[in-house]
Amino acid sequence: MAEETKAPKQHADADWAQQVWLWPFKAAGLALDSYMQWFVDQKPAPSPAPDQTPLAWTTPNAVVLQLQSMRLRKFSRGNTAQQPVLVCAPYALHGALVADFAPGHSLVEALQRDGMNRVFVTDWRSATPEMRNLSIDNYLAELNVAIDEIGAPVDLVGLCQGGWLSLVYAARFPGKVRRLVLAGAPIDISTPSELSKMVAALPQQAFEQMVRQGNGIVSGEHMLRFWNIPFSQQNVEATLQRNLGDGSDEAKRLLDRFERWDRATLDLPGFYYLEVTEQVFRQNLIARGRFVALGRRVDLAEVRVPIFLLAGDDDIVVPRDQALATVPLLGTPPALLERVTEPCGHLSLFMGQKVLSQTWRGIARWLQADLGGVAGARNQRVKRK
Repeated sequence: MAEETKAPKQHADADWAQQVWLWPFKAAGLALDSYMQWFVDQKPAPSPAPDQTPLAWTTPNAVVLQLQSMRLRKFSRGNTAQQPVLVCAPYALHGALVADFAPGHSLVEALQRDGMNRVFVTDWRSATPEMRNLSIDNYLAELNVAIDEIGAPVDLVGLCQGGWLSLVYAARFPGKVRRLVLAGAPIDISTPSELSKMVAALPQQAFEQMVRQGNGIVSGEHMLRFWNIPFSQQNVEATLQRNLGDGSDEAKRLLDRFERWDRATLDLPGFYYLEVTEQVFRQNLIARGRFVALGRRVDLAEVRVPIFLLAGDDDIVVPRDQALATVPLLGTPPALLERVTEPCGHLSLFMGQKVLSQTWRGIARWLQADLGGVAGARNQRVKRK
């Protein structure tokens, strides 16, 4: 088993890029005081803002399936008989473009560069009033429809909150997942994080009050405007792991694109949001083996597929220790488990130039390797240069 860890350290300049991912949980705290009056005074606005043209995807793709919760995007080229890879994007403040942000900062591009020609991405839809009552089961069911459309078994890559959804899916439908990658994924919330502390410190009624005030929708646009988090070049540089201070046209384009991406928020269904806060982040049901997915309790010890875990040393959303705490819960044989940490924050795990060019290259090779025996698994260790 490959494992590389370093003592955690704090990078103040990366806090902004990570704090924005905590907004749906911090918002509940604000629901107890000034947030509620502010929310009432605001006129409803869809996400993204109406005056903003949606950003184009970096890698050519086609929407091959349209469901209530998502668009399934297909990024294919060359040998389409290859093993399919499905990237399960996070369903949080920002959209699935986090997996295909820009040249040199695209997970899809990184996988294709290393020979993976059948890549798919779950492009989650911003919640509409008609979606207010969608539950975790609805998202699992439509993920299942997408995988049936692709053709099981798939290699499933779960990013952040797409990670716990992917792991639950693998436990619920073990024959439909061949290998699993969990990048910055919160599973065992008993290991503390900023996110889990926030949820634990607030009564569930605070979350319910916020959902009621939003007429069943948790508004990303409202939250972003209320939060008013300062945008800086230094923060973007920390996230993308590159210097953008040379004044070049490319640097200007990246800064502009990142700011536009940050402003293009998603809304969440209130019912789904309440289920996540209560079942995943308050009761820790997934790690405790008590989570019920589509009518059946899932036991992570029954997950035996090869698994690769990626964590960030400086991640405050899903700290390294929390991301790696998943290992003892799994039934996967030790020889088929890989663990790698990177000296970066949360978003850099999916967008950082160094992580994508080095560690994700190793992950792509691991996905394509013959893991038929212990020696084969050990020979595919990923090493950070």
